[in-house]
Amino acid sequence: MSDWKADYQAKLKSFDEAVALIGDNDRVWMSPASATPIQLIEALQKRALAKEINGVHLVSGQMLVPFEFLKSAEHRPHLTYDTVFFGVLERKLGKFGNININSCQFSQLANALEDYKINVCMCDVGEPDEEGYMSLGPMGVCITPKALELADVILVQVNKNQPKVKGSKGRIHVSQVTAITEGDHVLPEFPSPAPSELDQKIAALILPEIPDGSTIQIGLGGLSNAIGYGLRSKRGLSIHAEMLTECIMHLYEAGAITGTIEAALGLGSNKFAQWLGEHAQFSPFWEINDPRNIQKYDKLISVNQCLMSDLTGQICSESVGHQQVSGIGGQIDFVQGASWSKGGKSFLCMTSTTEVNGKLTSNIMLDLPAGQVVTTPRAMVMYIVTEYGIADLRNRSIPDRVHAMISIAHPDFREELTQQAIKAGLIVS
Repeated sequence: MSDWKADYQAKLKSFDEAVALIGDNDRVWMSPASATPIQLIEALQKRALAKEINGVHLVSGQMLVPFEFLKSAEHRPHLTYDTVFFGVLERKLGKFGNININSCQFSQLANALEDYKINVCMCDVGEPDEEGYMSLGPMGVCITPKALELADVILVQVNKNQPKVKGSKGRIHVSQVTAITEGDHVLPEFPSPAPSELDQKIAALILPEIPDGSTIQIGLGGLSNAIGYGLRSKRGLSIHAEMLTECIMHLYEAGAITGTIEAALGLGSNKFAQWLGEHAQFSPFWEINDPRNIQKYDKLISVNQCLMSDLTGQICSESVGHQQVSGIGGQIDFVQGASWSKGGKSFLCMTSTTEVNGKLTSNIMLDLPAGQVVTTPRAMVMYIVTEYGIADLRNRSIPDRVHAMISIAHPDFREELTQQAIKAGLIVS
């Protein structure tokens, strides 16, 4: 038995023994989404529900497991959760009062973990290879390497289903960890949403703007899938994105992607997770999302979704009034990086209207509603897209911006928006 194997056995503990190493007021990073060490967190949760720990902060993002402690504010004094990205499950459970959101720019997450004063790291890892390295998996590389650097206590859950990924930052050696637990489980999956009819219409406007040989970044959701699957006839594509979803596998198999596939994370099915381990190169957010790295790729095409815009191009992508529904993520990072890329383009996409209480409302407005945050400043915006067209706002005057935005609004609202803009002095009659 080699040295690392002896070390492995010496560090092997039960889940309860491992989480006993976590004390009051510890700041605990948990690998996100499909890299969540489920049984370890359940053991920590058991201590919290029994009120054996106090003031412990769990930090992560894009939660895919509805842990019991998230379902009541009464658990806050013992174990609370801070998320750096407000995903679907966080939105669902946020109403119970034990989830705090930090809407953090992904390129700045290394700094965020330092500010959190992370001192414990918990992660799901693959089985050790012949040298004693355990893989962090397709979701573990995005932030966990910084937590491993900061933590005094490192707890891992060895799970044979966690894929091996490429890159030296996607692994941890047995010698580096404090305690090892074992618990196999199927990776939590992220369902891929089907594109709507409006998603397809918006995608049809953008696809002709993407030339062969481009490097692509697309976000999450039905529109992203409409774009992704719509690229299958393109050739010579590469991927440089914060996130990879199932459509990337489809494009690769269709021959559209022949260049590199680089990202910070991958979300989807277990089949997709295994595919990512063989075909993608993973690096942390602060490398993938750094606009200075993004600009190195010619024809960098960035496509992201937003919720609403004012008439001058201020973009909201993360809240409805004061209610948080998403996070800033990497939108600004890629909007900036694409603008610096030779031949680069960034598209921010939304449907022209939303139905609220049975009434159709415009997503293009004179002013953003009270509480609605500005995610992307208007000075950074290049193209805004609805199902009615593409507004080119880059380096445009205020009147030109307003006219362009009105042209892509729903026809039922264009006259009203025009009159509002005239009254506000944004344009002249």
